[in-house]
Amino acid sequence: MTAIQIDHLTVAEKIQVMESLWDSLCAHADNIDSPAWHAEVLQQREEMLDNGTDAFIDWNDAKKDMRNRLS
Repeated sequence: MTAIQIDHLTVAEKIQVMESLWDSLCAHADNIDSPAWHAEVLQQREEMLDNGTDAFIDWNDAKKDMRNRLS
């Protein structure tokens, strides 16, 4: 592994490093265990859907809502 000085990278270089890391992780996704809290959050969300306290929304509507909250 190569040690790099992240603070000295340009933004474009940092993004390239992140993309390379994600590509590497995705290539070996079967070898990565999710942390226990992932299962807990998924179970809570499923329970909320089942008891009607949460619902799915359209992805385009969600993006529009996020943009409105940020502007």
